[in-house]
Amino acid sequence: MTPFLAASALLLAITLGYIALCAASPFGNCRKCNGLGFALTTDRKGKPKRGKPCRRCKGHGIRIRVGRHLFNIAARLHRDGTR
Repeated sequence: MTPFLAASALLLAITLGYIALCAASPFGNCRKCNGLGFALTTDRKGKPKRGKPCRRCKGHGIRIRVGRHLFNIAARLHRDGTR
């Protein structure tokens, strides 16, 4: 197999894997709060305590994946264009 075909097959496998991941699990953990929904702070004794709700995910701890977001935009564009 030539290097070009191997690279193309690898890129296709990664793309199809990401599409399957977005279809099976459209939401992932928030990157700012690591899926907790709030920021961890420490009290004066050094023990972790719950902080303010995360502004990025609004305290839910999840975010929509980029691939799923693009799919939703394309589906909405198609739906609005065929009405």
